Amino acid sequence: MELILLGPPGAGKGTQSKLLETRYGVAQISTGDMLRAEVKSGSAIGLEAKSIMDSGGLVSDALIIRMIGERIARPDCANGFILDGFPRTVPQAEALDELLHTTKVDLDGVIELKVDEAVLVARISGRFTCAKCGAGYHDLFKRPRHEGVCDVCGSGDFSRRPDDKAETVHARLEAYNAQTAPILPYYRAKGRLHSVDGMADMDAVEAQIEAVLRKIGVPAP
Repeated sequence: MELILLGPPGAGKGTQSKLLETRYGVAQISTGDMLRAEVKSGSAIGLEAKSIMDSGGLVSDALIIRMIGERIARPDCANGFILDGFPRTVPQAEALDELLHTTKVDLDGVIELKVDEAVLVARISGRFTCAKCGAGYHDLFKRPRHEGVCDVCGSGDFSRRPDDKAETVHARLEAYNAQTAPILPYYRAKGRLHSVDGMADMDAVEAQIEAVLRKIGVPAP
């Protein structure tokens, strides 16, 4: 199974990718994680990327594509892979198609997790965690049983990620709509794009993805 999962920040791509990775024995590939791993390992391509980043530059699409090419050649991708949130632009999608054609890998499909952006902002910006034990809570959906006291460890110290602020989430969504949303018509024109309701609960989204996989010919695990 060779699959791409697309959707804006907070749509649940990482969660669903991990579930697919476990169920199908394929590799989840997040380009951010992959880049950090290459830099940490000190590989030739990682050193090249580190040099670029240390000088304040952006890692080029060509270098990312090279990393993906090396990554999908590893043994843990023998049964396939899931690209989590990549490509992000039409040029990246075109370069990825060229790579897959060169390596004789057939992309099974592209699954988009569709979301209601207003609800998504509320979902993300309402998250907070216990600073002591890491237990997760939400302003609307999961408040502590006793206000200001962690259910797990009893601490009264909570924190919120800077990236979860409403204005930051809005900015990330604007970037997604400007840069990444245009690749949806690209894959739709190729007959590869399938959409699921990313606002449903986790199990329902998982079931929708499974239905898409059966539709495109991926056998059940």
